[in-house]
Amino acid sequence: MKKVITVGVFDYFHLGHLRLFENARKLGDYLIVAVQDGDYILKTKPNATILYTTEQRIDLVKALKIVDEVIIYQNVDETLPNIDFDIFAVGGDQTHERFQRAIEWCKNNGKEVVRLSRTPGICSSKIKNELSDLK
Repeated sequence: MKKVITVGVFDYFHLGHLRLFENARKLGDYLIVAVQDGDYILKTKPNATILYTTEQRIDLVKALKIVDEVIIYQNVDETLPNIDFDIFAVGGDQTHERFQRAIEWCKNNGKEVVRLSRTPGICSSKIKNELSDLK
C-alpha cells in the first residue's frame, strides 16, 4: 500500500484544497493530511487571522471520504521523519525554507516528492482579502 501525505493550514477551506486532496489521493492508496496547529501558527505569525480552530479544521478535513487519516503538525520538516509514508505531495505554493528541508529529507530517505499544481484562480490569501473587503 502506497501512503501519501500532504500538509497545510486548510483554513478558509476551498475548492483548491479539495483538488489538492483529490490529486494527492490519486498518487497512492492511502491519504494522510497533516493540518498545521493553530497555536503554532499564531506563535510564528502573531498577526495571522485564522477562521477555524485546529480542531474545526481537522473535522472539515476528516469529513472528506478521500482522506484516510488526519494528523496535526507544527513544522513540516520536523514532522515528516516521524510519519510512515511513501509520497510527499507538495502544494504549488509550499516553497519556504521548512518545505525545502522536508523535501531534502524525503530525497535522502527514499521518499518520493510530487509537486502538485495549484487550482487556477483559487488562493487562500485572495479569499481572505475579499472577505476583509466585505466588512
